Amino acid sequence: MSKSGKTIPVLTILVFIVAIWYACVVWMNAPFEFDKAERLSKAAPTFSELVNTTMAQERPVLPAPHQVFREIYETTVLKKVTSKRSLVYHAWITLSATLLGFIIGTALGIALAVGIVHNRAMDKSVMPWVITSQTIPILAIAPMIIVVLNAAGISGLLPKALISTYLSFFPVVVGMVKGLRAPDTAQLDLMHTYNASTAQTFWKLRWPSSMPYLFTSLKIAVAISLVGAIVGEMPTGAVAGLGARLLAGSYYGQTIQIWSALFMAAALAAALVILVGVAHNYILRRMGEKPGAIA
Repeated sequence: MSKSGKTIPVLTILVFIVAIWYACVVWMNAPFEFDKAERLSKAAPTFSELVNTTMAQERPVLPAPHQVFREIYETTVLKKVTSKRSLVYHAWITLSATLLGFIIGTALGIALAVGIVHNRAMDKSVMPWVITSQTIPILAIAPMIIVVLNAAGISGLLPKALISTYLSFFPVVVGMVKGLRAPDTAQLDLMHTYNASTAQTFWKLRWPSSMPYLFTSLKIAVAISLVGAIVGEMPTGAVAGLGARLLAGSYYGQTIQIWSALFMAAALAAALVILVGVAHNYILRRMGEKPGAIA
């Protein structure tokens, strides 16, 4: 399919979503305007008046798209990146915890996967616990991690990073286990025929075979790591980070601030996934494999 063949359907859906959004803005913000007119003993606003006023409220129930994007522009382009009112500043705080948690989670996930594949006892004992760990809601785990680490005198970046680690290691473990077990019996038998050691089999066969699975898992892990960092900022009462912006917005009814922080988080997640995808394609090309073989 050509680029234009892909672009037009995407733009059509986008226009449809924006139209629905604007319609919902009028519908959800209209009660305030009717109540306001009633309190001031004025006639009910006409439809055109209603459209104009509902899309210009200071604290709307649902902000209009142009209000959200104006807030993003003002807090990114018009603010210094060192300002605590800058979304770039808050995004960097969250990104720092995200990347640290992602790196720790990736290293932990790969280490566990190698152990599970090469040790039957770990396969039978550790893997069920890895799966069970993800049944516990992160909203229940995050405050516990924060409280325990604060009691141990550890605060700041590390507690948030460990919450990201908790979420991000799981897809890496599952993907790497599948990838390390991807070689079929004939390939493993060939390595035995060459009298290859376990280490040689790992580096020459299992590790290259796992790369497509690893990078597919990393795309999931890096996005969910961002979620962990944002969740980790909430129970700490943090004053910086996208989670702090969401929390402050909810406290003071600043819905436009909440939505702008959500859009910044979504853009940050998309950028991280794209970067992992670029690294994925580069590594596979260097290995002589066809990128995108594993979706």
